[in-house]
Amino acid sequence: MRIGELAAKAGVSVRALRYYEEQGLLAAERSASGQRHYPDSGVDQVMLIQQLYAAGLPSKSIRAVLPCVETGEATPELLEWFAAERDRIDRQMRDLASARDRLDSLIVGATAVWRSGRSCRAR
Repeated sequence: MRIGELAAKAGVSVRALRYYEEQGLLAAERSASGQRHYPDSGVDQVMLIQQLYAAGLPSKSIRAVLPCVETGEATPELLEWFAAERDRIDRQMRDLASARDRLDSLIVGATAVWRSGRSCRAR
């Protein structure tokens, strides 16, 4: 499929796909006229790249992960790294849940004050 079609199916911009290619995260075959052509599996690969970026992984780390995803092969070092990244993401999730809980408490308190007609501002 061509770059515009992949972008539409994966829900990303053409610019993002070009960036992924520059970073060595996504490969395309070129036609005689130089147009990029991607396999159907490109959609899943782009979605994985998006998820890994959203989890905070840099391009270099994603580049190291992708061959393992494609072949299913991994070294003990890579498995250790995967576990460390999973632990980092777990910590982020706990921190975000804590921040959400604090916001929930503030919302409940502020709503009660607002309904009572009092001001939330310190005097």
